[in-house]
Amino acid sequence: MAFTASDVKELRERTGAGMMDCKKALIEVDGDMEAAIDWLRTKGLAAAAKKAGRTAAEGLVGVSVQGTKGAAVEVNSETDFVAKNEQFQEFVREAAKIVLSTGNDIDALASAAWPSGGTVQEKLTSNIATIGENQSLRRAAVLEVTDGVVVPYVHNAVTPGLGKIGVLVALESTGDKAKLEALGKQLAMHIAAANPLALNGGDLDVDMVERERAIAAEKASESGKPADIVAKMVDGAIAKFRKENALMSQIFVMDNKTKIEDVVAAEGKALGAAITLKNYVRFQLGEGIEKKETDFAAEVAAAAGQG
Repeated sequence: MAFTASDVKELRERTGAGMMDCKKALIEVDGDMEAAIDWLRTKGLAAAAKKAGRTAAEGLVGVSVQGTKGAAVEVNSETDFVAKNEQFQEFVREAAKIVLSTGNDIDALASAAWPSGGTVQEKLTSNIATIGENQSLRRAAVLEVTDGVVVPYVHNAVTPGLGKIGVLVALESTGDKAKLEALGKQLAMHIAAANPLALNGGDLDVDMVERERAIAAEKASESGKPADIVAKMVDGAIAKFRKENALMSQIFVMDNKTKIEDVVAAEGKALGAAITLKNYVRFQLGEGIEKKETDFAAEVAAAAGQG
């Protein structure tokens, strides 16, 4: 077998499937974890996940807006204790402001000037030395409109502008800015909760869609229906996937009945000025990163030379 008991445990945690089903899946795909997740899904033994994997990294997401431009940044740390540290919080807050001028390039952020001297990376290195825990710049994003608003939102903020989920919404419009801000805040809250994967269905990652298509095709083929019916079932499944994961076609969480595109259009009509939801950013702390689980007692024993 090309897998271990810990692999079975991880697969079970990631999919919610039974232990024996997880073991069988890993046998079927020769230990490939991602393929095993897909195998379980084709058998209806694992819930469809937008992004498989556990969110494990610590740190903070920061957002900042100046005028018609907004920025988001994620800075990771080893433990949640650092996220509560005022020195770390101030670093993330200032880094978000610097991103407004450096843009999406994380290397540009690292080499940018820090207000009190040196670079952002040098300041971070200094913080690592004084706080005593590793920290890293992970990603950054900027949104801008010509006329309109960029609205920031932090879900469950630990302090203003900082938290574990940060959202930016860019609305292009000549309409009343205060009302655009109110709409943007509601849309940002929806994005934080619904986690869309793209603005429109056609913007979804091609590889992700093809993976869903392969899963849908295998499920449909097991129905025993004619090939033309199977093809329609697959097309239907992909259309549903696009609709549920693209922001503009998602159902607004505030009323649970109206599509986001219709919410935006209706508000534009009410304002007497068309509104374009230009883009959005959603950073969830640590998404896509898995932290290695460790046995703390064993670490302490090892550090003490007890084997």
